[in-house]
This record gives sequence, C-alpha cells and structure tokens, in this order.
Amino acid sequence: METPTATRALEFREQLSRRVVVADGAMGTVLYSRGVFINRCFDELNLSSPDLVRQIHQEYVKAGAEIVETNTYGASRLRLGAFGLGEKVRDINRAGVRIAREAAKEQAWVAGAVGPLGVRIEPLGPTSFAEARAAFREQTDALVEAGVDLLILETFANLDELREAAAAARESAGKDMVIVAQVTIDDFGHLPGGTDTATFTREMDAMPVDVIGLNCSVGPKATLETLEVMMQYSAKPMSAMPNAGVPQRVEGRNMYLCSPEYMSQYARRMLWAGVKIIGGCCGTTPEHIKLIRSETRSLQPKQKKLSVTVEEPQSKAHALPGVPVAQKSKLGAKLAAGKFVAFVEILPPRGVDASREIAGAKLCAEHGIDCINVPDGPRASARLSAQVTCQLIQQHAGIEAVNHFCCRDRNILGIQSELLGAHTAGVRNLICITGDPPRMGAYPDATAVFDVDAIGLVNIVNNLNHGLDIGGNPMGSQTALLIGVGANPGALNMDEEIRRFDWKVEAGAEYIVTQPVFDLDLLEKFMRRIEHAKVPVVCGIWPLTSFRNAEFMVNELRVPVPDEYMERMRRVDSAEKAREEGVAIASEMTARVRHMVQGVQLSAPFGRYQMALDVAEAIGPR
Repeated sequence: METPTATRALEFREQLSRRVVVADGAMGTVLYSRGVFINRCFDELNLSSPDLVRQIHQEYVKAGAEIVETNTYGASRLRLGAFGLGEKVRDINRAGVRIAREAAKEQAWVAGAVGPLGVRIEPLGPTSFAEARAAFREQTDALVEAGVDLLILETFANLDELREAAAAARESAGKDMVIVAQVTIDDFGHLPGGTDTATFTREMDAMPVDVIGLNCSVGPKATLETLEVMMQYSAKPMSAMPNAGVPQRVEGRNMYLCSPEYMSQYARRMLWAGVKIIGGCCGTTPEHIKLIRSETRSLQPKQKKLSVTVEEPQSKAHALPGVPVAQKSKLGAKLAAGKFVAFVEILPPRGVDASREIAGAKLCAEHGIDCINVPDGPRASARLSAQVTCQLIQQHAGIEAVNHFCCRDRNILGIQSELLGAHTAGVRNLICITGDPPRMGAYPDATAVFDVDAIGLVNIVNNLNHGLDIGGNPMGSQTALLIGVGANPGALNMDEEIRRFDWKVEAGAEYIVTQPVFDLDLLEKFMRRIEHAKVPVVCGIWPLTSFRNAEFMVNELRVPVPDEYMERMRRVDSAEKAREEGVAIASEMTARVRHMVQGVQLSAPFGRYQMALDVAEAIGPR
C-alpha cells in the first residue's frame, strides 16, 4: 500500500512529464529583508521562528508557486556545525518539511532543499568522498523520512561533490522520487572552477537524477543562454532558478536589480526553450514568482494544475502604452526634436526660504536656460526637499525643473509614493541616482536605505510609466516621468561603467547626464562606447573657482582634470581672477563639446549663478 508521500511523489513525476511546474523563489533574501541578520543560521529558524518561515512559504504559494522548497539549504551536519548545531540535523530538517507542508497544504509539492557542504572535498580538501556522501545521506534521509515529494540539490559548483550528493539522495529517495540537480555558473556558462557547459552537462546527465539545471548564478540572461547549450548534450528535463540579476554591492548590501517584469520576460523565453521547472533564487520574491506563474499559465492554459485558491491578475495584459518622450515635458519635447538643451544646477536651500534659489532660476530663465537641475540631498546633506524646490521653481520662476531622485533615503514603498506625487505635482523630469552614502555628509551615522540602486529605480519609474507598481500590479492610471540617469566618462573602471550604462538604458533610461567633464579625450572615448544606445547625452560642465577647487575635483570627486587646466588655475593670483579663469575653461569645454552631445548641465559653484550664465554664452545660437 502506497503512503500519501509516495503517492504525491509519483503524482509530481507524472505532472512533470506533461507540463511546466513553477517553483518558489529566495528564502534567505526575504528573511534578510525582514530583519534576520546575515550571520544567523537561517536553517535553525525552523526551530526558533517557525511562524516567520511558514509565512514566507505561504506568500510563495499565494503567488502561485507549485513547488515549495524547505528552509534546509544549509542543514547538513558540516554546515550546521559552524553554528554549534551539528547535532540538530534531524530536528532542523524534519521541522523544515513540516513547516513547508503546513504552508503548501494540497496546493503545492514540498521539495527538500540540499546545498553544498561548505567544505572542500578530495582532492582539493581534507573531506573524503565517503565523508561527503555520509553527510548528504544524513540530511536526505531526514528529509525523505519527514515526507518530501521531491529533492532539489542546488547551487553546486563542484561536480565531484554533486555526484556524492546525487548518490546519497537516490539511496534515500528510492527509484520513484524525482531528484533535481542544479549547478551555479559564471557569465560564460562555466562552473566557478572553469568547467565548460558541455563537460558539466554530460557529467550531470550520467548522475542518478531526473532533472538537471541551473540556479543562483548571474541572472536570467546567462541562465537561458547556458540552458540552450545544455539541451544539446542531455535529453533530461531542465530546470531554471536564476538570481534576480547580478548583485550590486551598495553600502555593504547586495542589491538584486531585475524587476519582476524583466524576470517574467526571461521566464517566457525559458519556457519556449523547453525548461520544465522554473523558479528563482537570490533576490527573487513572491512578486517575481507571481509574474513567472502568469507566463506559464499563458503558455499552457489548458493543462491540469494543482488547485490554487488565489487567482493572479494577468498584469502584463494591463500594462499601458508609455507616453512618448515628446509629450512628457518641455524638456522631453526638446530632446525628442534633437534640440540642444542647457541646464543650470541650483541646490535646494538649507532651510525653508527658497527665495534666493527662485531668484536664481528666474535669472536663468531670462538668459534662455531650458531647465533648472535640483540635486537631492547633495553630499548627503540635509536640505529642503528637491521635489518641493522643483515645484517652487516651476511655480514662481517660469522655468521647468529636473528633479534628482536618489535611492539612499527611501525604501521601495516610499520611492513609489514620491514618484507618484512628483508626477501629480507637475514635476515630470527626473535624474535617477543611487545617492551619496551618509558617511560622506554631516550625519555619518544616519541610516542608508538602498533597497535598490539607480538601475532598480529606473525599473520602478518605467513600471509606473506603464501603469504598474513594482509588483507588476495595474494601478488604473500611469505616470509620464522623463527618465534621466547619470554616467561618468572619467570612471576608473570604464568597463563596469559601460555595463551599468547599458543596464540603465535597458531598464528604460531616456537621457543621460554626465559627471563634470574636463578631459575631452575621455568624453570622446565614452561617447564612442555608448553610441549604440542612441540616447541623448547632456554633458556636465563645472566652472572651477580656485586651484584648491580643482584639487578637490581630482582628489575627492575623482574627476580627471588635465594638467593644462590645473596649471592655469595654479597661476592666477586672486580669487576674482581664479573665477574668471574657471569660467574661461568651462566656456572652452562647452564650445568643444557642442557638436558631441545634446546639451550641457552647468554648475553654479557656491550659488554663483552668473558664472553658469557666463559659460552658457559659449553655447551660441540654438
């Protein structure tokens, strides 16, 4: 007589042969976002915080996950031993299965998650193959005894270690239970040790597992490309559970920037390619899984599915067409028409009196400047809200404003609220930036948020422009925000700068504003490397005020200043002559870049607006 567990294991095998099955997303990412410190043993939470783990499982089931992985990725004796928990292998794994089953009920299958041991095995380390297999067998025995429906071996980088894990899993599970084996790869589709796709696929194909695939790794693009190659060397069903992009290190935190919308687009491509199990790894959330599930439903609507009590909306069908750039703002119309534009940067006031800033903006309007560019908490300082400053300038100075919008001070809820507010208040032009960390300002102990960086922020704005919130849910209306981003032609690591530039454009950037430029050669090289993007570029121009100011540019802001200009600033013998020389250098740069870019952003150092206007004369007729 078959047990309920054996019946469900066979049911899963039968369903897998007929259709695509959707797995859940990250557990650790969500635990961390809810205040669990990274140095905690996440697996032990099965014993100390079962309600928290159960709630996350339930959110994935509600989002449409049909496979729920147990919170046991690191629950082997060797990994638990690092936390002094080596004797709790059985308890932690059995608790993980029980919690997952309570959340899944009859709506999803429960998969026992097994990760690498966290030690080097022979010939690279002291742990023997036999010891490794024994450690895996202890964990898989506990998972199978507790009633899992399948086993998932994930994030393996070493084929020898995966071979021992697969053998142990098959010994525990018997012949009927499905075992999924997944490795992690680099940008080129190789294992971290360098093993190429063809080689590791052939070896995985020979292992006693039913499904092979990829998880974690470097995001959906590399995952898809590698899976397409794997399918040439194995006829086994394939699984894909990628990270939400390549993690970006921001203020000590790993940020995963692929939006649910972006992940779901790649999910569709993976389904077309023939992937049979699809889900997510680090950085993915229930919002990502919800849209991935929507894609599977749209591609196989007539297939039998597990009963799910919550129906998800087909969010992508409700995405509204974006408003054309030319209709978003006066600036958008000028950029779309190919006109040369000029910004002047005006900092928000430190207090509540913005009369000086408004007067400066009026002066700029009288001199034909197109927009006032308002930084958001520059140098991590406390000033009047950039958005409110933009509103005051637009209301009282008769000139359009460009609102810097930084991620440092807002979580993803605040970001969306403020963007909706900016649109409603008539502030339609943005420059999306990550923001200076608090340690650079007067309040180094202030908390930095950084839920996303500039790339993730562009994704959020682009979603709002199509009438969707960050989860892909339709809002019933849309914003018409002009999306600008920053770039640095003088970056030390130009390859990384170009990669980030491309990600910003892919996310939806509509124009670029550069850091201050003094070295024309660097600007020319930068422009050649981004010419494929066909996005308007506005060049930053900064009139130097002194030799000390030039040194600050070079040493503090890492902005290259040619020796010729440094020498010219060094030779002047008074503050007034230094400002005149700074204006002369900036005017020369403005005239020289006129044919290369579609605009200039002129800084007004220390509130000296006339310096910026003097430089603007070098633009000539427009």
